[in-house]
Amino acid sequence: MPFISQRGQDMPASPIRKLVPYAEAARSRGVEVYHLNIGQPDIETPAATLEAVRNSTFKILEYSHSAGNESYRRKLVKYYGKRGININYQQIIVTTGGSEAILFGFLSCLDAGDEVIIPEPFYANYNGFATEAGVKVIPVTSYIENGFALPSADAFEKAITERTRAIMICNPNNPTGYLYSHKELIRLQNLVKKHDLYLFSDEAYREFCYEGEHFSAMQLEDLEENVILIDTISKRYSACGGRIGALISRNQQVLDAVLKFAQARLSPPSFSQILGEAAVDLPDDYFNTTKEEYRKRRNVLVERLNRMEGVYCPSPGGAFYAMASLPVPDTEIFSQWLLESFTLKGQTLMLAPAAGFYGTEGLGKNEVRLAYVLNTESIHKAMDCLEAALKAYPETISAGKTASVSYP
Repeated sequence: MPFISQRGQDMPASPIRKLVPYAEAARSRGVEVYHLNIGQPDIETPAATLEAVRNSTFKILEYSHSAGNESYRRKLVKYYGKRGININYQQIIVTTGGSEAILFGFLSCLDAGDEVIIPEPFYANYNGFATEAGVKVIPVTSYIENGFALPSADAFEKAITERTRAIMICNPNNPTGYLYSHKELIRLQNLVKKHDLYLFSDEAYREFCYEGEHFSAMQLEDLEENVILIDTISKRYSACGGRIGALISRNQQVLDAVLKFAQARLSPPSFSQILGEAAVDLPDDYFNTTKEEYRKRRNVLVERLNRMEGVYCPSPGGAFYAMASLPVPDTEIFSQWLLESFTLKGQTLMLAPAAGFYGTEGLGKNEVRLAYVLNTESIHKAMDCLEAALKAYPETISAGKTASVSYP
């Protein structure tokens, strides 16, 4: 029997989805499962965008330009311009989701064996994209005690080696929800200029900022050749299945290289580009209602968590995720137990164990990520389940015992 490649063996499984079989088994037993494990919004995709797809009149579903439809890219220029990001349509390459944008960016800017520094915890699939590109992720740790603020400049300096080619951030952050400030981005600007690095900025959750304003890496001065912006319509318009993203840069050499990878996969999805183009035409106040809904959900989730004995959850400034530390020694085992052995009134919940979001072995074992993508009533019921479960779980660390993390 032929062997699979080393790359295939090294490719990590998604820690977000590894508990899915247990959730499926729970549902088959008639248990209602509240899914707080994955960022699939329950907000409806804007009707106008779906209508634009339904009303398409072309007779041949042709390839688009490899960089994406020019009409869409020109509309995106206006979208970004309203947010203080001044670019032209030729500096945008439409991709099959933000995922492809990240992979194309890694393949174009880093060689096999090069290193990219990422504050941890980070979006787990960054590991997968790095593995595909032969790139090594170097984690720099942020901590729940200060809400997962950007690590110090010294911490980044210690991580930089002769193979370092880039720093990557997600702002607002997935999985922590932390919103990086202008001051923190200036700190990154200084590091990038000093060491002549790329700065990848994943801004998929730009529209959902609750405390303060979003400042894009593309707004940093004197980094025209360094910044690579990663974007997607998935969470912004609740269109995760559309698989439309974008890579944006003012560095022409990067754009030329990315376009070659884009040409190799021919073109991004045509129907979803129509959806994305229609989304740009939504009223400027479209996000107001959605953002307020997420703010309410965040407040309910964070308040309920912090009322539970031994639980700590910093209030996230953006996105729709929160990280919490639980009084259990291993949240992966606990999360599996929730799906296999616990119900409250025929209900349970599914969490995302946080260890999979860390690059440093052993970190995050008593933390979980929760996605507040359910309505407030469902969040309350899920928190009822969690509170009861922590009281029933045999391995819960009592107030008189020493937990594996210090709480502020």
